[in-house]
This record gives sequence, structure tokens and C-alpha cells, in this order.
Amino acid sequence: MPNVEGSVRDLLSRLSGIVHVHEGAIEIVDPARLRADGIRDLAWTAAFGENPATVEVAQWIVWEAAQALGVRSASIHDLYMARARGEVSGFTVPAINIRAQTFDMARITYETATTFDVGAVILELARSEQTYTFQRPIDYSTAVLAGAIAARWRGPVFLQGDHYQFNAKKYATDPESMTEEIRRACRLAIDAGYRNIDIDASTLVDLSLPTDDEQQRANYERTAELVALIRALETDGVTISVGGEIGEVGKENSNEAELRAYLDGLNRELARHAPGAIGISKVSVQTGTSHGGMVLPDGTVGMVAVDFSIHERLGAVARRDYGLAGTVQHGASTLPDEMFHHFRDVETAEIHLATGFQNALYEHPEFPAGLHEQIHGWCFANALDERKSDQTDQQFVYTTRKKAIGPFKRELWDLETNDAILASQAKKIGFLFHELGVVSSRAMVDRYVHPVEWHRPLPAALAEAVPAA
Repeated sequence: MPNVEGSVRDLLSRLSGIVHVHEGAIEIVDPARLRADGIRDLAWTAAFGENPATVEVAQWIVWEAAQALGVRSASIHDLYMARARGEVSGFTVPAINIRAQTFDMARITYETATTFDVGAVILELARSEQTYTFQRPIDYSTAVLAGAIAARWRGPVFLQGDHYQFNAKKYATDPESMTEEIRRACRLAIDAGYRNIDIDASTLVDLSLPTDDEQQRANYERTAELVALIRALETDGVTISVGGEIGEVGKENSNEAELRAYLDGLNRELARHAPGAIGISKVSVQTGTSHGGMVLPDGTVGMVAVDFSIHERLGAVARRDYGLAGTVQHGASTLPDEMFHHFRDVETAEIHLATGFQNALYEHPEFPAGLHEQIHGWCFANALDERKSDQTDQQFVYTTRKKAIGPFKRELWDLETNDAILASQAKKIGFLFHELGVVSSRAMVDRYVHPVEWHRPLPAALAEAVPAA
């Protein structure tokens, strides 16, 4: 098992002969040992260390090692603008939400991407997922970059903040406080190295109002304000890819009038907040799916009807009239395998995949039965207030077991049966790469995306420890 170091001195000792810190910079002495063992010690120390200074140093070393090895956080914005211009087409970018086993899931994602010459893949975490998975943006970016290093990846890493969503009830009570929560989330994400953020103010849409513009107004006003903030936070010359959303997942299906009202309003408001600022690159729409899928009484996921024509029609409008990459699909990871190629066929720009990978972990034949029982017990002991009156036990556990990912984070990272489980996950990732049309997309990505080298300040604890070491 990887080591979790308790002090900066112990961490540096562990990395002796692997990395060397000198005059505020890092030198990779032995890249092979770093990828084989050192990076795991760094990832586990960053994720589970109890000494804040040591955790900060582990995070810094991972970031700087990634810069040195060409594993750099990047924005997918320029690729999406190429798609808007019609220069590239015929693919849907998978955006994979890694809730559990982040280091190893990132590792197998990039190993699989290398196998199939894939460049167009996003790894993301929703704002709500940060809380129950015990992953702040800096935790997530560190684990993903560490996994990419272990995979021998070299190239852009698209880190995305997914569903930076407004809580409608909180907003109704105190709009400014709720908006400040999202502002702060954006700042933390950018500080952690994210260069892709999806703003979701679709929860503020009020379909009871008489016109499409009035229904979408709070949505586009708040989104424009946040786009302006994000543009003001761009200090490394990289244009962050920002997404918007017009239809809350699980609600009414989207239509063209809503899309136009939202995008016209957003463009007006953004011009008022920040004249000349670059807008969003994509827009999420609702097509009939729901987050986590439609859960049946026995805990299995039922079939849903997806209206693919929404992507076809609204995506064309978004590209032709507004210069966007197109539309984005949420809540799709639990769909039947035979559906995924349709997203590519109708030119869906991006698809978000979360619960399906969580299910593949929990429901794998090699997942320890004892840990299953502990997680089920945790749900009944800690999440009963979320149980609906008409839910069976199976439905309740299915909808709440994601909340156990944080409390059982270490057990999930340290599973003895990990190899078998990750092999299955890799197989599904490879399948999705094929179905979504991103196989052999590396050259296309490299043509448009040029990650910049960006260095973090040396942590004070490391500056003190290096001379002593």
C-alpha cells in the first residue's frame, strides 16, 4: 500500500532520489520511480495526510511534477470554438465525474486514452460532489494529475467544475449570499487549476412566467455575471471554457425559444458587465434524462426516453447563430450501451457521465461484501432524512449510497480487489471512447489546445525543510 507521510521531512526522505527541490523549482531525478511508486505516496499523502503542511507540500510537488512532465491542466475552449466554426465534427466529448478512487480512475482513464489515441476527454467533479466525496477542487486536481502522471500521460488534462449550481430555495431567500457561494466556488476551482467550469443557474428558471425571456432572465443574468468574474480571474492567458444550462436535468425538455431567450439575454448582460468579454462555449439542455437514472422499486435503473432530436436541432442553432460548440447532455451514464452512439450522430458536443461509474464500482462482483454491508448500514444511520415515503429499501440505498463515498474514501482507495474492478471500468471507458467518436482524437486536440506551463509558489513549509534536507 502507498505511504501516507506525517511530516514534510518524512515526505522528502521518501522521495529522495526521485525528485529534488532546489531554488523553488522541482527536478525529476528518476521519472520511472516517480510514476511507479513516488506518485502514489504523494497522492495518498495529499488525500489522507493529517498534517496540513505536509498535505500542501504533497499537492505542490504533484502540480510541479506535472508541469515538468508535460501533464498540464488545459481549457477545451479553443477546440470547442473550432467545432463552432465547423472545422471539426462527428464526436461527443465524454466528461467523466470521478466520485471515488480518483487517483486510480484518472490513471486508467489516461491509460485507456493512450491505448485508443484519445485526446478529447474531460475529468470533472460537480460542486455537490465535492461535499459528499470529501474532495475540494485542490484535492481533485491533485489526484487527477497524479493519476495522469502514473499513466505516463503527456498532454492536456481537462479538469472541469461541473454543475456550479444555484440552490433555488436559498436564492429565493437571499440571492446575494447564494450567488457569492458560486463566486467563491469559481475562485477555488481556478486556484486549484481548473480551466473548465459549468455554471448552472437553470434552477432559477420560472416556467410560470408569461414569456421565454422572463422565464430565463434570472438564469442568464446570473450566468453572465459569473462569466464576467471568470474572465477577470484569467491570469495565465488561458481562456477558460465556460458552459451554461437552460433546462434543469429531470425537468421539462428544452426547446429553441428557451435557447434563444437564454443566449440572447446572456450576450446582452455579458456586454453590460464586461464589454468585449468572451462568452460561453456550450449549453446544457434537457432531453428526458435524470441524474442517477430512473430507479425502480428493486433498486435497478429503468429505461428512459431520450429525445435526440433536441440535440440535433438546438445544437445546430447554437453553432450557426451563436458560435457555440453545441449542446451538452447530462444524466446519461446509466443509459443502455446501444444509445451512446446516437449522441455522436446528432453532434452533441459533450456528455456527462457519473452515476454509471459509481454503480460499476458498488455492484462489481469483486466489491467486498463486508464493505457493502457497512455502506448500506451507513445510509440507514446517516441519510434517513432523505428517504421519500414511497421508496423501497433498495431505492433508498441506491439514491443515497453516493453520500458514503466520502466517509469510506480511504477504504475505496485501498480495495484489495481494485485490479479487477478497474479493469471493468477501463473496458467501459474504452467502449464509450469508441461510441462517442473520440478514438484517434489526440491529433485534433493537439492542433487546437496548447496548455501553458504555470507554476505555484513554493509552500513555506517546504522552503523551511529543503535547506535542512
